[in-house]
Amino acid sequence: MIPYPDIRPYIVRIGPLEVRWYGLMYLLGFLASYLLVNRQIRRRRLGIERKVVDDLYFYLILGLIVGARLGYVLFYNLSEYLRNPLEVFALWHGGMSFHGGLTGAILAGVWVCRRKGLDFWLFSDLVIVTAPIGLGLGRIGNFINGELYGRVTDLPWGMVFPGGGDLPRHPSQLYEAFFEGLVLFTVLWLLKERVSMRGGMTALFLLLYGVMRFLIEFFREPDPQLGFVLAFLTMGQVLSLGMIAAGASLLLFLYRRR
Repeated sequence: MIPYPDIRPYIVRIGPLEVRWYGLMYLLGFLASYLLVNRQIRRRRLGIERKVVDDLYFYLILGLIVGARLGYVLFYNLSEYLRNPLEVFALWHGGMSFHGGLTGAILAGVWVCRRKGLDFWLFSDLVIVTAPIGLGLGRIGNFINGELYGRVTDLPWGMVFPGGGDLPRHPSQLYEAFFEGLVLFTVLWLLKERVSMRGGMTALFLLLYGVMRFLIEFFREPDPQLGFVLAFLTMGQVLSLGMIAAGASLLLFLYRRR
């Protein structure tokens, strides 16, 4: 068993205000994505102005945050929020859904691109290859918070998490940070110049992330308020199956259109 590291979830605390590691991970993820998208634009000489990217990211971030919160409310704890509707706005109490955030970001991107007459698939492919950076950093933030831990294990790298009982558990946040973050980013970044179909990188992200998340969820403790929602599957796995189907369908559509 490996001892869980004694890391405070906040960096600085001033009275009731805290700067938390989880929030910093979000900021670093957005910054890395923004810089790498601009780098791709320069290297490929796409002629897209920086202001266009700035506007796009403003709405992408807004759509992601709103979508992540609403996704958690709808998919993971709807009954609780129906009893306490004002809690929907209490972001500092936690509760964000990746699948909801992705949906919100996609809708925001579609709206901005249509409004400005931009090629949605071009921008989607530019942004999506950088998304795993934020995903990996976010899971590290979950690990520091001691949340979203794994199922009980007897493997030598199991950890006893605060709030997770006395038994060692899988550090599933680190599994996700590695596979959905580092591995997925490396694969997409290496393929981005080889996939010529517009929308191809977006389809690959949906497919590969969905598969990775589906498999890693077998090591992650189901959400206590939901448990298993479909036989032995968790909500995260059900939503990931939807991503796999969407990614495979998009690849097939793009291939046939080409």
